[in-house]
Amino acid sequence: MNNQTISSLGRVRRGKQKLMKTMESQADAEGPMIKEPQMPDKDTKATVGIEATPGDTASPDPREFRRRVFHDIKFFVLCHSLLQLAQLMISGYLKSSISTVEKRFGLSSQTSGLLAAFNEVGNTTLIVFVSYFGSRVHRPRLIGCGAVLVALAGLLMSVPHFISERYRYDPEHVLQDSQASLCLPRTPVPEPVPPNGSCSSHTETQHLTVVGIMFMAQTLLGVGGVPIQPFGISYIDDFAHNSNSPLYLGILFAVTMIGPALAYGLGSVMLRLYVDIDQMPPGGVSLTPKDPRWVGAWWLGFLVAAGTVALAAIPYFFFPRELPKEKQELHFWQRALASASSPTCRDVVSPSEQSSKESQEKQNGLAQVAQNLTVIQFIKVFPKVLLRTLCHPIFLLVVLAQVCLSSMVAGMATFLPKFLELQFSVTASFANLLIGCFTIPSAIVGIVVGGILIKRLHLGSLRSSILCLLGALLCLLLSLPLFFMGCSTHQIAGIFHHPGTQPELQQFLDCMKPCSCPSDDFNPVCDPVTRVEYLTPCQAGCTGRGLQEAANKSQVVYSNCSCVPRGSPMLEGSCESACSHLVLPFMLLVSLGAALGSLTHTPSFMLILRGVKKEDKTLAVGIQFMLLRVLAWMPSPVIHGIAIDTTCVHWAKSCGRRAVCRYYDHYLLRTRFLGLQFFFKMGCLICFILILIILRQQNKEEEAKGAIASPGPQQQQQQQQPFILGAERKSEESRI
Repeated sequence: MNNQTISSLGRVRRGKQKLMKTMESQADAEGPMIKEPQMPDKDTKATVGIEATPGDTASPDPREFRRRVFHDIKFFVLCHSLLQLAQLMISGYLKSSISTVEKRFGLSSQTSGLLAAFNEVGNTTLIVFVSYFGSRVHRPRLIGCGAVLVALAGLLMSVPHFISERYRYDPEHVLQDSQASLCLPRTPVPEPVPPNGSCSSHTETQHLTVVGIMFMAQTLLGVGGVPIQPFGISYIDDFAHNSNSPLYLGILFAVTMIGPALAYGLGSVMLRLYVDIDQMPPGGVSLTPKDPRWVGAWWLGFLVAAGTVALAAIPYFFFPRELPKEKQELHFWQRALASASSPTCRDVVSPSEQSSKESQEKQNGLAQVAQNLTVIQFIKVFPKVLLRTLCHPIFLLVVLAQVCLSSMVAGMATFLPKFLELQFSVTASFANLLIGCFTIPSAIVGIVVGGILIKRLHLGSLRSSILCLLGALLCLLLSLPLFFMGCSTHQIAGIFHHPGTQPELQQFLDCMKPCSCPSDDFNPVCDPVTRVEYLTPCQAGCTGRGLQEAANKSQVVYSNCSCVPRGSPMLEGSCESACSHLVLPFMLLVSLGAALGSLTHTPSFMLILRGVKKEDKTLAVGIQFMLLRVLAWMPSPVIHGIAIDTTCVHWAKSCGRRAVCRYYDHYLLRTRFLGLQFFFKMGCLICFILILIILRQQNKEEEAKGAIASPGPQQQQQQQQPFILGAERKSEESRI
C-alpha cells in the first residue's frame, strides 16, 4: 500500500508540473507583458527533487531553460558587460594603430585625427532621439541591432586592406632586387609624374575610395553605439532589485573600463605582424618592426574586435521586452548597505551608488524628461531647459573644466602612441603596450579613488571643489618635467642638421649629383660613427650592398659610400635614439598625471548634481554629455593632428600630393604636443578656481542669511511675548 500511495502521489505531482508548464507556454505566447509565475512552493521543489533521479528518462525542456536564463537580470548584466567591453575595444583600436594607418595610406595627422573623431558625429546626432524613445521600444533588440552595426563597422574598417594593392616598401617596387637604391651612374633618372596623368587618376581615385570607406565605417560605428549604453543601463535599473541595481551597474562599469586597455593590448599584438601576412612574398620581407617603413597588420585587429562584438550581440535577440522585477536582494550587498547606512554615513552616497547614478543619468540623460512628451513638445522644451541650465554658473564652469579635461584625454589617447614612436624611437607595438599597462589602469584607479574620497571624507560641494582643484593642480605640475624629457632630432642629410656636425647642404647636393637618385625614394640608412641619417643609400653615394651577421641576426650593410665622411659603411634603417631609456620615466609621469586628473571625475560630477535645480538634474547631465562630445571629443583629435603636422620637416609625395610625414622636428613636436596638453590642464585649473570662489561666496551669503534669520535670546523673548498674550486671551475667551 505504501508503494502504491507513493506512485499515485508521484503521478499527481507530475500532472501538476505539466499543467504549470502549459500555463507558462501560454504566458510566453501572450507576450512579455505577462508577469512571471510565482516561485514554486516547497511541494513543487520536492517534486523536482524526486523526479531528478537517475532512472527518470525525462529530458529538460529547452524552452524552460531559455526562459530561466533570458529572464534573469544577472545574465543580462553579464552579457551587457561583455558587449560594452567589446564595443570600447573596437572603438579604441583605431587609436592604437593610428600611425600605422597613416603610413599605409599616406594620411596626415590632421586627416587621421578627423577620422578618429568622426564616430562622434553619428553618435551625437542620434543621442537626443534615443533619449526621446526611452523605454517605449524593445530595448534588448535595439541594443542587439546597434551591436550588429558596430560589428559591420569593424568589418568595413578592414576592407581597405583587401581592395588596396600589396604594400610596397621598396623604392623600386622590386622586393628581391639587391641593386635597388644604390648609387649607380647608369641608373636612369625617373621621369617626373605628370600632374594630370594616369598616376593621379588611378591613385587618387583609390586613395579617395579608401579614405571614404574608413570615414563611412567610423560614422557607422558611432551610429551603432548610440543605443547600447543608455538602453542597457535603463534596462538594468528598471528590472533589478532597488538594492541590487548599484551593484550591477558598478560591475558593468568596472568590466567596461577594461575595453580601452584591451584595445591597446590588441594593437600591440597585431602590429608585430607584417601588414600583408595573408599574401607574403615567397622570400619573405627583410623589414623589422624597428624599421620606419614597417607597417603592421592593423586590419587584423578590426576583424578580431568585430567578431567579438558580433558574438556578444547574439543573446540580446532572446531577451524579452520587459523582465519581471527582481524580488530577491543579494545578501552580501544587503549587509554592505546596512553598514553604509549608519548615522554617520546616512547622508553620503556610496561610491557604487554614485557611479551607477552618474552613468545612468549621463548616458540616459534626456530619457526621463522625454517619456511623456511628443516629438514636437520635446523639441520645443529642449532649448529652454538648455538655456536655463547654461545660465547656471556652477554648471557652466564644471562643464568647461570637463571639456578641457576631455580634450586633453582625447588628444592623448589618439596620438600618444605616435608621439612615443617618434620621440623615443620605440616600435608601435611597444608604445601600445606601455599605454595599455600604465596609463589606462592609472586613470581607472583615479576615478575609483575619487569616489572613495567623497564617501569616506563626507565631502560637500565646497570640499569637492577643493579636491578637484588639488587634482588639477598636481596634474599640471607633473606635466612640467615632460617638456625636458625627450630626444633631439636625428641629423638627416640634406633635410635637418645641427650646425657644424655635417657638410653643408650644397656640398651634399654636389656629391650625390652623379648618382641620379630618385627624389621620392625612402630607404633610410645610418652612419654609426657620426649618427647622420640618409634617406636612401643612393644619397649616401653607396655602391655596394652586403649582409653582416651580428647578435644572431643579419644586418644589411652598404659600402663604398662616397658622400659619407671617411667612407664608413652604412647600416640599413634609421639611427637608434640615444635617449630611449627615458620612455619609462616619461610614461610613469604621464600615468601619475592621468590618475590625478581622473581624480576630479566623480567630484566634478557631484558638483553638477548638487548645483542645479532638482527638476533640471537629469536633463543637465544629458546636456553635459552632449557638450563634452561636441566641444571636446570631436575637435580635440583634429586640433592635436594639426599641431603635429606643423612640426613636419619632410613630407612624402604621392603623385604630386603631400602624403605621410617622414621626419619631424622632435623639439617642436614635444613642445607643441605637450603644450596643448598644458593649455587644456591650465584651463581646467582656472575653471575649478572660479568654482571654488563662487562656492565660498555662496556659503558666506547663506551664513549671513542664517544669522539674520536666527534672532538672539532677547529678540526671541520679545517676539514670543505677543504670542503668549494672545494665547492667554484665547484661553480666557474659551473659558467664557
